[in-house]
Amino acid sequence: MADLITVEDPDDPRLSDYTGLTDVELRRKREPAEGLFIAEGEKVIRRAKEAGYEMRSMLLSAKWIDVMRDVIDELPAPVYAVSPELAERVTGYHVHRGALASMQRKPLPTAGELLRSARRVVVMESVNDHTNIGAIFRSAAALGMDAVLLSPDCADPLYRRSVKVSMGAVFSVPYARLETWPKSLDSVREAGFTLLALTPDEKARTLDEAAPHRMDRVALMLGAEGDGLSTQALVAADEWVRIPMSHGVDSLNVGAAAAVAFYAVATGRPES
Repeated sequence: MADLITVEDPDDPRLSDYTGLTDVELRRKREPAEGLFIAEGEKVIRRAKEAGYEMRSMLLSAKWIDVMRDVIDELPAPVYAVSPELAERVTGYHVHRGALASMQRKPLPTAGELLRSARRVVVMESVNDHTNIGAIFRSAAALGMDAVLLSPDCADPLYRRSVKVSMGAVFSVPYARLETWPKSLDSVREAGFTLLALTPDEKARTLDEAAPHRMDRVALMLGAEGDGLSTQALVAADEWVRIPMSHGVDSLNVGAAAAVAFYAVATGRPES
């Protein structure tokens, strides 16, 4: 059973995992280096636990203690009970959901390990917006994508905002970082995948025309919001694909485009 500890000092060193959560640059460097990430809200904490992540501690306001009682009773990690005001002083923002957990990261698999069993893969290039990362993972989980591969400069899927937006879906879809870009795309192709670059360029075939759901193994490439895929990534692709637009709209937000494309890729997929 976890220890339930009331804390009244915002500078208490036991709360150090939770300090400065709104400082993006600090947390982006600190969390991977220290092997931790922050799960926010009851559902996300439970999903992290169910996915096998080890809990370092929880930070709860009083009203959430009973809600999280079953988790508290099962785990040896300490639980810090704090007032909402103290939680805000520690974290730097009003913790609306009243429950935070510091979780231990797991070692990431290699891209090769994921590619051996996957058939529908997402490849992201330079997607640095944490909201978009979370939205893409949520759609990937919901629409049957098997794995996500990230270019070296993509944002951290386990950053608090990404985890929150994904509603914990970042725990459901395995992911790996590609070591070099775009050279590592060669290994994806060698594993039997057709590389499809999603772009609004009119020279691209529509998803209906390309019919990716009939392909045996597909790696769908997505670029950052606004910039899209780089020239190098487009050159490395086997084929360009696009979502037809209407009413003068030139493109969709990358999160929305990803969901449409994932449906097209996964629908009617061959049986394993």
